[in-house]
Amino acid sequence: MNINLIELLRQKVSAIILEGETEYLSEKSQALSSFFPILLSIFKSRPALIETLQNQLNPRLEDIFTSNPALKPQFLEQISGTVPTSTIENTLNRAIAPTLNFLENEAGSAEPSAIVHLIDTHWQDIDSALPHWGAVFLSALGVAAVADHSLHQAPVVEPYPIVEEKKKSGFLLPIIGLIILIALLALMFKACSNKDEPATEVPMQTASTELAKLQFSTSSSGELLTCQLYSGDANYVELLQKEIKQSFNHNIGCGAETNARYNREFIDQDAIPSVLKLMKGVPNASLTWTGNQLSIQAANPSDAQQLAAKIQPLVRNMTVMTQAAADTAMPIDTNAAITTGNTNAEKALAEIKPDNIKALDIATALNMQIINFDTGSATIPDANKSILDQGAALIKRVPEVHLTVKGHTDAVGSAESNKALSQKRAQAVVNYLVQQGVDPAQLQAVGYGQEQPIADNVTPEGQFKNRRIEFEVLNTETGIVREVDDKGINKQ
Repeated sequence: MNINLIELLRQKVSAIILEGETEYLSEKSQALSSFFPILLSIFKSRPALIETLQNQLNPRLEDIFTSNPALKPQFLEQISGTVPTSTIENTLNRAIAPTLNFLENEAGSAEPSAIVHLIDTHWQDIDSALPHWGAVFLSALGVAAVADHSLHQAPVVEPYPIVEEKKKSGFLLPIIGLIILIALLALMFKACSNKDEPATEVPMQTASTELAKLQFSTSSSGELLTCQLYSGDANYVELLQKEIKQSFNHNIGCGAETNARYNREFIDQDAIPSVLKLMKGVPNASLTWTGNQLSIQAANPSDAQQLAAKIQPLVRNMTVMTQAAADTAMPIDTNAAITTGNTNAEKALAEIKPDNIKALDIATALNMQIINFDTGSATIPDANKSILDQGAALIKRVPEVHLTVKGHTDAVGSAESNKALSQKRAQAVVNYLVQQGVDPAQLQAVGYGQEQPIADNVTPEGQFKNRRIEFEVLNTETGIVREVDDKGINKQ
């Protein structure tokens, strides 16, 4: 093969990791250039490490140094240069997973043996790209010595021949000795600071303008109901998706938007998988993670408080708020909430690509809107009709998808009348979608009345939140949420 694997890693993985970065950009690029050949050398010697890292959501440097943890600070000190080691460590941590993804793509397989074969094929380029201190470090880590790779050492310089002169020798000898010493020092400095190849500069990207955001909610049985993820890091999104699918036994995971305008990282990002696992089994709970704020809501206020108590130690750099605290802090501006929710729904629906429609993306987008029925009424507000029109156009493209439209009310009035009203409202939404051309067989309406609140019915704000319509994507035979492609629902 005539491709240079290290150069491709610099061009593709470094560009991903450094996208949007403005601080220490050149130094981080150089650190990555030195890190890639070292990491590949370790993979070549320890194929089992490849599978270990593949099975982790966020593989980190310490996973590589398990056999000799004391080497990690020495390694960071060497590779960081003048940049704080914590900054470089964070950069290298984020590079491990995309490097593995790149190697899997190039090898055509995720099998460690295939990746090692790829490394062997390009070994000459990898070997020549090792930094001057790489061979010593790898040897200290217990990695087999690199064949035909020698340390950069200062060349032996033969002293200049000194011609003895009877009259001038006493004067010239000190000067010649000084010249030789300066030459030796210059050669040693050049050898120690020499890099095999100049780092590939990555163009500076426009800084992100919006915070990364995660919205997550559970159903009445505590399973995943809706999930939406906004991030500038496509690789992290993919890893988190795998974790969510596995943890919740869910084929689809989150509806996701990866865009450079969003931050690449969440605050306390490593805690996200653990936090989501804590929510599993908690009925009718929701979470919003953005900036340094983490908001938790639950139908039962005590559930929200218990979740907050468990989550706070995991996210030490964030403020965890429960819905009860938010309700008492500031009354909700219902008009503003409706406008914001409906705008977000329209935006999310517009961003769903017609040739790559996923069922849960439709449901998640539709659930962003607020259908604020008048008291005792089942007439759909005009503000929601354009959103439902967008949803209908997408649903018609995936005829195997079945939506359950769920109606909910607050606790004002009798439970029996509330249940009947919620059924009428859910049916009104179904009827409207059918009028827009959706097959009636794809839809069903279910009214729950006041049985599944998501907020405390004591306050007007809580009552407003409980009066809602929810969309859920189900397979009518099994009740299992399934991913949809251009051929319909994927069978298990």
